[in-house]
Amino acid sequence: MKAVVFYEHGTLENVHYTDVAEPEIGPDEVLLAVEAAALNRLDLFVLEGWPGLSLKLPHIMGSDGAGVIARLGANVTDFAVGDRVAVNPTLFCGHCLFCRNGQENMCQHFAILGEHVDGFFADYTAVPARNLLKLPETVSFATAAAASLVFLTAWHSLIKAGGLQAGESVLILGAGGGVNTAAIQIAKLAGAGPIYVVGSSEEKLAQARALGADVTINRHEENWGKAVYAATNRLGVDVVVDNVGAATYMLSL
Repeated sequence: MKAVVFYEHGTLENVHYTDVAEPEIGPDEVLLAVEAAALNRLDLFVLEGWPGLSLKLPHIMGSDGAGVIARLGANVTDFAVGDRVAVNPTLFCGHCLFCRNGQENMCQHFAILGEHVDGFFADYTAVPARNLLKLPETVSFATAAAASLVFLTAWHSLIKAGGLQAGESVLILGAGGGVNTAAIQIAKLAGAGPIYVVGSSEEKLAQARALGADVTINRHEENWGKAVYAATNRLGVDVVVDNVGAATYMLSL
């Protein structure tokens, strides 16, 4: 089969479109014929590499994808060949203490397709059946691929970790990134509000408003921490989504 791979870390010059072996599947997996894959910033980070990242080379890139089931493992009964599916690209053992407590992201064997193991930039990829969601005909493969990892991250931040409830207020730092645009939509769907979004340009803030933001703040024009504090009558917000870190942490608090 054809795949997009690299044989050593580096720049885009290290990326090759070439022939590789078709993956084998286990009894609880399916062979997915990839119909669409998305480019995530994570894919570029993996290509560059970092200390401690040890990959089987050549490495097939791509952490986001969707497609059609081409073959079933012996134990798979909830799906059929030909099913259109979206994919949760996070892998976990299901047996460790964290998994048993519903904290799969803390699994001792946690991995992400395309980051730690072969991903979606290929004709086929092996995926655990428990990671699949049947895709309605009204949703395109491209939409499902583009939404997968960023929406999972945003969902975990807001719903799992943040415990967001309808009627609670939310502050989202960043208006244009994948996780933050997903967070705006999830917060809106959950019935949260007001939804405050901080961004760096009017173009990004306009997009945030179109996605469901109630109040937008240009960080180049005003102190967003003071602006949100004033807008909430000095009460603050219920949940802050801060994907920046040290530079914004104190203002978020």
